[in-house]
Amino acid sequence: MGGGSTTPILMALLCLGLCWRPWDQVQAGVLPKPSIRADPGPIVPKGSPVTLWCQGSPQAEVYRLYKVGDSGLWEDEATQDSRNTARFHFESLSSRHAGRYQCIYRSRKGWSRQSDPLALVVTGLYRAPSLSAHPNPVVASGGNVSLSCSSQFWSGTLHLLKEGGAEPPRRSTWRKFGNSGRREALFPLGPVNASHGGTYRCYDSPSSDPYLWSQPSDPLHLQVTGVYREPSLSAQPGSLVLLGDRLTLQCRSDAGFGRFALTKDEGSTPPLRLDGQHSPDFPLDPVSHTRGGRYRCYAAHNLSDAWSAPSAPLDILIAGMYRKPSLSAHPGTSVSWGENVTLQCLSEIVLDTFHLFKEGSLAPAQNLRLQDMVAPLQANFTLSPMTSAHNETYRCYTSQSTSPYVLSNPSDPLQLLISGGSEDGLMESGLQRGLPWYLSLLIGVSVAFVLLLLLLLFLLIRQRQRQRGQDTHRKSAAAPSVAKDRGQQKSSSPAADVQEEKLCKGRRGCPGGERRGLAGDGSGLLGESGNVGYSVASAISLPFSGPLLGEVSGNLGKRWDPLILSPLDAVVKHTWLKDGNPRDSQVSSRGPDQRSHTSSFRH
Repeated sequence: MGGGSTTPILMALLCLGLCWRPWDQVQAGVLPKPSIRADPGPIVPKGSPVTLWCQGSPQAEVYRLYKVGDSGLWEDEATQDSRNTARFHFESLSSRHAGRYQCIYRSRKGWSRQSDPLALVVTGLYRAPSLSAHPNPVVASGGNVSLSCSSQFWSGTLHLLKEGGAEPPRRSTWRKFGNSGRREALFPLGPVNASHGGTYRCYDSPSSDPYLWSQPSDPLHLQVTGVYREPSLSAQPGSLVLLGDRLTLQCRSDAGFGRFALTKDEGSTPPLRLDGQHSPDFPLDPVSHTRGGRYRCYAAHNLSDAWSAPSAPLDILIAGMYRKPSLSAHPGTSVSWGENVTLQCLSEIVLDTFHLFKEGSLAPAQNLRLQDMVAPLQANFTLSPMTSAHNETYRCYTSQSTSPYVLSNPSDPLQLLISGGSEDGLMESGLQRGLPWYLSLLIGVSVAFVLLLLLLLFLLIRQRQRQRGQDTHRKSAAAPSVAKDRGQQKSSSPAADVQEEKLCKGRRGCPGGERRGLAGDGSGLLGESGNVGYSVASAISLPFSGPLLGEVSGNLGKRWDPLILSPLDAVVKHTWLKDGNPRDSQVSSRGPDQRSHTSSFRH
């Protein structure tokens, strides 16, 4: 009886337990599902507080939070002023809080759907792994880098997190690392850009409980360079300083950067970290021999892991570590313009590298490394040809090739005096010694260009002369026919010709006004005696044929009146002077076979 009476009670309790989960109700899934988040985040150190927020609908009356796979259940009554949000606070997290959480809410219509699960991770339960970057945590933009996390665990999962990053943790399984028994996982990044810069940490967790993590590794700061234009680096008072002096390196840029970092090259290894400061000045005093080396600087904006490209390298030389050498000039310190001079640096101690500096010059020093290490050691620096630029003061130093940035004390100053000569003398001496190949090439090209130009000019002049000869030949061929036609037109009106002569007589440019000697064309025009004078209106030279020249040469002893041609090449007038009295006669032009005159001529 008693046993039969307990059966309904057990059945009722079993039914109550099964019906306790709200998602099994008939009305489940009618309302939209809520969202769940953790504040300050889902990865929380052991013993720290965390708040889980469930955001649902304004019609919500009750919110419930439960842990997946666990009997734990938390309920929160919605208040009137914040019906759409419920707050579930945990003051101190422990390992039992780690896991996946979901929330739901209830309204008058029933229960909502379940939210997406939230993984709450508790860290600090195991020993921390180690995190490193290969090849370097300072990587140029566009390059590649791998982050390596290693641990003593033989199995499990490794997690890589970026602080402040929106992306979820990256996971990787273990693999054996060498023969040390350690395990590692590699996380490749690249090609790297500015967004990859930041602080990374890694954790490990056992396979049996993925929500219980180890302590975090030491932070690794990944810095990306080459995102901005490089700054400039300079040294004050200079890059060559004595032991104990003051030295300041200045990193300058016009891009408005707020942080600056200075690095010193250590062989071929890039810097491991860029420690930025707000001031662009880096004091390195008092100077010691450890300050010598090659420096670069970077610039970045505040709160950013994206840096500029490195500045040009600046070598800082520290002098004063060894005994000073001696410096002399051969043939002497007074040198003529264009000559050669040799500066000889002599050291009494065994140092294999010599440096020659010109005071006040920004040019790099001349360096010589000796192969024969037999004392006394000397190096010869040849300066040629001498110009006004060499009229300076020189000093030399010595150093060991294994410590190239630590020098001896400077030699006594040596001043060169350049006398006489000129720029032209320097050029002549340079030609005698032989010009550099590029000057010889330039001169050769210039000479070839001038010769080509002269050849083209010669061909052009010859072509123009040939064209002029052809034009003259055409004119001489056309002159007789033109004179014949114009002569016929003139002889058709003798009376008009006489009247024209009277009007223009004595005037320049008219028949009889200006006379020029010219032989006639044809034996008929010469008459019996061959003494004929012609007056025409225009002075134009005509080509003469061979027979005509013969006739003219036979009458050179006789007196001729000038012959002036009219614009129409027509003969209009003969004037014969005899005993001082002019005699005029009209001449008509006929064809070449009909040479006749209107009057005869007497001696």
